[in-house]
Order: sequence, then structure tokens, then C-alpha cells
Amino acid sequence: MQAQTVVSPVTAGSNTQTGKIVYIDNLKVMLTVLVVLHHTFITYGGPGSWYYTEKTTHVAVLIPMTLFVATNQSFFMGFFFFISAYFTESSFHKKRAARFTVDRLKRLGIPLIFYSFILSPVLSYLIYRFALGHDISYIDYLHGFHPWIDFGVLWFVAALLLFSLLYVGIMLLFKRNKPSQLGKLPSVYTIVLFALTLALGSYLVRSVFPVGWVLKPVGFQLGHFVQYIALFALGIVASRGQWLQIVSYKMGKGFAAMVAFMIVVLFPVIYYIKIVTNSPLETFNGDGHWQSLMYACWEQFTGIFIIVALLGIARQKWNSQSAFMKNMSRATFAVYIFHPLVLISLSMLFRPWNADPAIKLLFVAPLAVIGSFALGSLLVRIPGVKAII
Repeated sequence: MQAQTVVSPVTAGSNTQTGKIVYIDNLKVMLTVLVVLHHTFITYGGPGSWYYTEKTTHVAVLIPMTLFVATNQSFFMGFFFFISAYFTESSFHKKRAARFTVDRLKRLGIPLIFYSFILSPVLSYLIYRFALGHDISYIDYLHGFHPWIDFGVLWFVAALLLFSLLYVGIMLLFKRNKPSQLGKLPSVYTIVLFALTLALGSYLVRSVFPVGWVLKPVGFQLGHFVQYIALFALGIVASRGQWLQIVSYKMGKGFAAMVAFMIVVLFPVIYYIKIVTNSPLETFNGDGHWQSLMYACWEQFTGIFIIVALLGIARQKWNSQSAFMKNMSRATFAVYIFHPLVLISLSMLFRPWNADPAIKLLFVAPLAVIGSFALGSLLVRIPGVKAII
């Protein structure tokens, strides 16, 4: 996909916008791989919930697994919202309100319906049949299946659709038609202040809605939504200033060094504090605990620093694309939708193996990534499917 990028890096694959930011497609592939690995790590020991889990009990393995999951959570979904919003602006002005809204409803709404009514029951049945050992047919299982409204991993798509519709309403209300033009990047001080604001906001929200609290049936973890909303809004601002065309390699390297400090130095400090204070993991999730404030600061600073580092470095070092990466990029939305099917199937396949879950992770993780992209690449070749995803 030389000289090409997508209008919405999560929900489209062939609309071109500019030849100068192809590195975003490459970052989209990386983020999608992290999504698959994130859920695989949770399956075998990392903190978090998933359809099926086999948690290892070895502390030496749990620590790096926890670090991997926590680092991912600090930035990858927020980064998806930022990228999607960045290209939402240009897509809206190109298509205008009515066509843009219909397009969003089709590309986001249809996958939501498919996942909830078709894929979600299949995923639940796989676990019910092969993990829990209930020997019944799929048809018999459906007779007692509930709930039918379950977006699963597509909570992100539901949120993106909601944000997009709110964006349309705001644009129609204020009738903004000013074209985008090269602007000025925020200073390091402004970026740090932005991260601090997110940390404090997240802490306050988590005092009411701790991490892990889920808004049913849409699946929103409101404890993370301060970052998601802010980065979607920032993506619109960044689009108007064309920040992705001017973010510098120097800035990227500087923030990469700050990321290293957050992960290599501060995360072990936080873990040490947890041990010496004998703090349960729940105290880091919210409910007004001081540990929650500490963790929110680490999380938001780490996440924002990673995003800036990736943008600056990838623009300089990863702004070209092979045919293989083009195909990978085209398949990412399909991978996002169908990777639970691949991962759960592999988990069921490896379940009878009498080995520690950490060992299973070493086999399932690469197979889940390869299998998800192989399936996604096949699906986007189907005429009716590729028109939507």
C-alpha cells in the first residue's frame, strides 16, 4: 500500500487520503497484534477477564505478564480512538453528514449486530461444550442462551460509533467548514500536563466506577473512558493541525526514553510498594484508594508517552509498506472481530495438555496471531464482507 492510508484505520481498508502517513497503517497492524496477544496473556495468567482462562500461579511469570498487559492497557485502545478520530475529520468533510452517518452505521453497526447475534453465541458454546464438558448440540444450547445483546471485544466499535454520531451532531450544530492546515505540535510540557489531567480524571471516575466495572450490555469499562474520550477529541484536533505529518523523530526518541523510565524504573517501584504494603490488586483499580491514584498516574503517563514515541519514530523509520504489510493492514478490522474465535478454539485445543498455562502461552500466542490474520485475510476477500470491513 505505497502512498496510501485508510480514512479510518480501524474500520476501513481501501480509502486513500495521503501518501505521507502510511506509517499509520503499519502501526495499526502492530496495535492489532497487541490486541490478540493481550487477550492471550489474559487467558494464561495476565490480569483481566476473558471468555476462558487458565491462570498460571508462577510469580516469576506473572510479573512480566502483568507488565505486558498493564502497558498495553495504558495506550493501545486509546491509540485506536485517536487514529480513528484523526481520519474521521477528513472523511466527514469528504462525504458530508448524511453519507458519513450511513457509512458509519454500515461499517460499525453491522459488525456489532453480527458479533452479538452470530459470533457471541458460538464463542460461548465452545467454552460450554469443550471447557465445561456439557455434551449438547449447538441448537440445544441456543434454546437457553442469554444474553443476546453482547458486544464482547466490539465494545470498542460500539463506543466508536457513539463518538462518531456525537461528532456529527456537534459538526452540524457549529457548522465548521474551515479546512485543515499544518499547525504546531503541543510542547513537551503540554503533553505532560495532558497526561496528568487524564490521570486525575481517571482516578476520580474510578472512585465511582473501578477498573473491571462493566456497563452492560455494551461492555464499556468506564474507568478507562476518560482516556478514550480525550484521545478521540484530541484526534480531531490533531487532524485539523495535521500533526501526523509533522511529529518529529527527535520528539519520538525523547518520549521513548521516558517510556523506558516508566516501565523499567517506576513499574518495579509500584510493584514493590504493593508487596511491602500488602495491597490487594483491587486497591489499584479504584474506589478512591491512594494506590489507585498512583497507578492511574503511571498508566496515563506511560500510555501518552508511548503514543507520542510511536508516532515520532514510526513516521521516520516505518513510513513504507511491503505487499505483505499491505495485506496485513487490510485484514486488521476482520482480525479484531474474529480473533476471539481463533484464540478460544486454540485454547480449547490445548486445554487437555497437562502443562503449565505459561508454557501453553508460548504456543498459543504466535498461533493466535498467525491464525487470526490468516482468517482475516481470507474474509476480506469475500465481496459482501469486504464492502463492510
